This record gives sequence, C-alpha cells and structure tokens, in this order.
Amino acid sequence: MNTESISNFKETPARDWSEESEKILQMRISELGLKLEGTRLEKLVDQLYRELDSAGIVLRPRVYLSDEWGCPEGIPVISIPFYLADEELSILEDEFLEGIEGKSAEEILMYLRHEAGHAFNYAYRLHDTSEWREIFGPYSRPYKEDFKPNPFSRSFVRHIPGWYAQKHPDEDFAETFAVWLSPGGNWEELYKGWECYEKLLYVDRTVKKLGRTGPIVSGEEYDLSGEQLHYSLAEYNKLFLPPRVDIPSYFDGDLKTIFKSSVPEEVESGWKPAHEFLMEFRRRLVDNIRYWTGLQEAVVRSLLLHLIDHSRELKLWVNTDEIEDTLIKVTAYATTLCMNRLYKGDFIVK
Repeated sequence: MNTESISNFKETPARDWSEESEKILQMRISELGLKLEGTRLEKLVDQLYRELDSAGIVLRPRVYLSDEWGCPEGIPVISIPFYLADEELSILEDEFLEGIEGKSAEEILMYLRHEAGHAFNYAYRLHDTSEWREIFGPYSRPYKEDFKPNPFSRSFVRHIPGWYAQKHPDEDFAETFAVWLSPGGNWEELYKGWECYEKLLYVDRTVKKLGRTGPIVSGEEYDLSGEQLHYSLAEYNKLFLPPRVDIPSYFDGDLKTIFKSSVPEEVESGWKPAHEFLMEFRRRLVDNIRYWTGLQEAVVRSLLLHLIDHSRELKLWVNTDEIEDTLIKVTAYATTLCMNRLYKGDFIVK
C-alpha cells in the first residue's frame, strides 16, 4: 500500500478525525491502494474456498472489492465492501456509517457464505428450474428492501441478522445455503421439524448432484475492473449514511419517565448520567433490538444515538442500583419505536 494509504492514519476519539483522516476522506477510493492480497480478507476467502471444497463443491467464485456486499445478478462472483480490506478503515467507516456489515472475521465469513449461496445458484442456474421455484418461489418476484419480517417463522433459516431469508426467494436460497455450508452448524438437528428443513435437504441433494461438475456460468468473463470506485470516501459516506432520526421534542417525556431529571439531594453516589449509561450498553441494545425487529443495524444505532443526545441535553440520570430494570425499559421503548418504523413507516406515529 502506498504512502497515501489509510494504513498510515491513527483513529482519534469521538468523531474528531485527524488532519490526515480528513485528507483520506477527500481521496478517491480507487486511490487508497486497497487490495485483497496479503490482508485478512484473503485468508477468509481462502477459508471459504476450503469450506466449499470440504462440502464437495468445485465452484470458486472470484472475489473483488466494491462498494457493498453483493453478487451481480446471474454472475457467480462476489463483491466485498472495500473498507474491509483495511481494519483501521473499517473502524473509520463503522463510525461514519453508524454500523457496517462485517466487523469481525466471523461476520465476514457469514456474509461470504451467503454470497457463495448466490454464486452457486447463478453458476448452475438453479433458479430457472421448476424444483427451485416450487421450493423457494419465483425468482422474478419483486425484491422488497423494506419488508415486514416474522421473527418467529419456521419457514426460513436464521443466518444474517435482519431475517434476510424473508426478503426474496434468491435471498432465501442464499441464506439456506449459508446455513448448510457453515462448519459445525448442525442444521440437521437444529432445523428438524421446521418447514425450512425441506429447503436444506434440497441444498444437500443438489450439491451432491452438481457440486463436483463444472458450473454452467463460470464468471471468468466478468470484468472486475469495471467496478473501480472513482468517487471519494466522503462522497461514499454521504451516499450510504442512513438518515438520522428525528423525534419530536414533546416525546422527551418518555425519556423522563425512564430516567430521572435530578438526583435526590440526600444521595451522594450511586447515580450516573443517563447518556453515559446508554453509551455503555449501546452495543448490547443495538444487537438485541435489530435481531428481533429486523431493522438495519445503522437505523437502530441512529435511534440510540438520538436517545443518547436527548438524554444529555435533558440532563437525565439513572440509579446504578436499577441498571437491569432500566435496560428492560429502554429496550421495550426503543423496540416499540422500531416496530412503528417497520410497520407504520416512522418511529413516531401521530
């Protein structure tokens, strides 16, 4: 990586990015010198290939850096978000975008297995077969970005957070394939008796039938150079940054119900600012709320940041002897707001 590489910058606290970081934000992504070779991504892709080999699959989808996770429609190649090629850049983007897909090696492998499912589908054109359509539904069905998941459905496997299998038949297959492929996943026992068990059996017998045969569509002719990212990192962040949450101030009364507006005069200890409490448990709250609601992590995280900001402005407090009880209240409140967003279009419904 050249001297202009993001590997040279050091993260600074709380969004106060250094002069060098500001310089990096103005650089074109294609000029950052990012690559797969010699990075943790290369090792994880190699692990995916080993898993495919162990599963009896000869397909090795090519992998390249792009603006997001994906698999071009009908082409068995995998795109990975560019920032994952550098761990410090991943930290920077996680802060700017308020959540990224692939913070850890485990998460990256989850997404790689998912995209490998798309690649396997496209490589053998499974979606064109009557059996695939009968099991997963028509591939031509409109894709729903904003859908209303059923967290308790047993018709779909559970893999990527957000009930991704329920979005579209193609996503359903990719998630099913990922669960089937995951080492130690024990899908036979875990999903026995579920409606989606037949989907897993389909993947199992299809791999046994086609896995060792050459793909119909190889992806070798796909020009990966056409995916060059010529816009700046700042432009990318502006394009992909989720909209910030705007909740009317008259709902601040809800926060005052959960927290205290002042500390009793006779008490000298055992209290802490509510915004510090929310910051401390933000990761736990975001993970649990996004899991059960299906909302994107960035949206849930944005909501929590809003609640943190308002708690700071209102100078609210929490009793440290009531941490678990307060966590339950905050989780219930934030989950209610998220369900409003999911089913009624906004966090606050008048």
